[in-house]
Amino acid sequence: MKARQKVKRKGAAKDRVFGCDLLEHLQHSGQEVPQVLKSCTEFVEQHGIVDGIYRLSGVSSNIQKLR
Repeated sequence: MKARQKVKRKGAAKDRVFGCDLLEHLQHSGQEVPQVLKSCTEFVEQHGIVDGIYRLSGVSSNIQKLR
């Protein structure tokens, strides 16, 4: 609760990412994808390049249970 009060006092509510409507945030920022997602993706691509990182297969026994 205190953190939200600080944001409101500082007048930075329009710049919020968390705790606000995603569509409103994207409209105000002029971006198609939230910056936090861009930053995470860039970090993984720069520091975590491993074959198949985005398509890592699950444990086959768990997959069979789901089927």
